[in-house]
Amino acid sequence: MNATDLKTIPFNRTHISVNELDYLGEAVRRRSTCGDGPFTRRAAEILEKITGAGQALLTTSCTHALEMSAILLDLQADDEVIMPSFTFMSTANAYALRGAVPVFVDCRPDTLNLDERLIEAAITDRTRAVVVVHYAGIACAMEEIAELCDRHGLTLIEDNAHGLGGSYRGRPLGSFGSMAAQSFHETKNVQCGEGGALLLNDAGLVARAEVIREKGSDRSRFFRGQVDKYRWVDIGSSYLLSDVLASQLTSQLESFHDIQSRRHAVWYRYHEGLADWAIENGVSRPAIPDGCAHPAHLYYLLLPDLENRQAFIGHLRREGVQATFHYQPLHTAPAGARFGRVAPGGCPVAERVADRLVRLPLFADLDETGVARVIDAVQSYEVS
Repeated sequence: MNATDLKTIPFNRTHISVNELDYLGEAVRRRSTCGDGPFTRRAAEILEKITGAGQALLTTSCTHALEMSAILLDLQADDEVIMPSFTFMSTANAYALRGAVPVFVDCRPDTLNLDERLIEAAITDRTRAVVVVHYAGIACAMEEIAELCDRHGLTLIEDNAHGLGGSYRGRPLGSFGSMAAQSFHETKNVQCGEGGALLLNDAGLVARAEVIREKGSDRSRFFRGQVDKYRWVDIGSSYLLSDVLASQLTSQLESFHDIQSRRHAVWYRYHEGLADWAIENGVSRPAIPDGCAHPAHLYYLLLPDLENRQAFIGHLRREGVQATFHYQPLHTAPAGARFGRVAPGGCPVAERVADRLVRLPLFADLDETGVARVIDAVQSYEVS
């Protein structure tokens, strides 16, 4: 992107990878564009290499991958699933749809991730699983959370929508839970407009997951020649990603290291360029704990209060920079109150963070001129 040609620097702009348009044309010319085609298989193989997952099943969205995980859990009415309140609604919806109760736990003030110290107090005899969300691609305390889940016999699930390419103590995010959900929405590092994947690290879940993804049928086994006809054998839905979108995703995944290099350059330019301004104005920058390697998914600032947050976003808009806030805590939402419950102690950190957080533009094609414009615009704001 040539930033000098743009009046406003957008919050996000999708990157077109090297072979993307050629692959899209190839997929269309095959005249067979439904799911589980050749590009679907290529994308899944690359994704498995990046994440270390046992098997990756491409889906139409991360939301649908989470819904598949809920079906695989065999949740019953009033079973409970622990998760952060500071997350997107899909994290809770997937389990509420199965009749389970989302239990909202507060986030840590440093990483904004699920606070591992608060999970045990939220566990009851109805708890079935813990869902972690790696906010901004910065890993949760996975060893502590995994140990707690093992001790209590709970399933660990990763909502890894932000975390592709991130790691915790050298291990890729998406490889810790029995299941992990990925997003390839256009705002993610690697994207195909709309798309996702369910990563399966428990081999015992693979066969049923294939059935669920194929509308509850054993169609995948039929095409492998394992049965002579396919039938309805379980509940499920139409969760397969079109091979057209998979062709776009394949090209993006093949360009993954280039995309990541570009995004990291922007992220670290922000982090270094705004350090002094942040200290002078009482603004917090992202914290990266030891052992965490982040994927440069997003760059955020925490302003001192809501009034400054709103004034700051307005100031950046007038300076030609599009910035935005992020999640509103789920426990404060009408559906959160209806379908979920809040863990003991509430979620005061999530409430404070939601009022203060601002995300800056970050995308692979944001050039040095654009980054400098953003930094200059930020530095020209003085906290009141």
